[in-house]
Amino acid sequence: MSPRLRLTIYSDGAARGNPGPAGAGVQILDEAGRVVDESQRYLGEATNNVAEYSALLLGLERAKALGGTALELRADSELIVKQMRGEYRVRNAALQELCSRAHALAAGFESVRYVHVPREQNRGADRLANRAIDLEPGPKK
Repeated sequence: MSPRLRLTIYSDGAARGNPGPAGAGVQILDEAGRVVDESQRYLGEATNNVAEYSALLLGLERAKALGGTALELRADSELIVKQMRGEYRVRNAALQELCSRAHALAAGFESVRYVHVPREQNRGADRLANRAIDLEPGPKK
């Protein structure tokens, strides 16, 4: 049996306008609190909630690639955290699809815990989400 790889994922989505140019950012830490991965993705035009879910999906994808088995996913979006925990219903069709994809990805891990954190504790992921938007070539609004 291989050892458990516990990872902490900070995820954040950003949209400039709602909808508007959007990005997803993820910072992943090992058990010692060292950053082992930073990822960002430009999303094109999206709402803030779609950007938040996209960041969650990016975090789960990166954790899988790193071989993570037990995850704590931290996000400053209370809506996303509570929807993933099943505390809030997902009414929006686009978000239902993203939520389903996230649950399917999460099922591949031994455990995934979702934690809501204040924005101040999520600065690294926020920086990456905004950098994804800033670095996208093309006209800016």
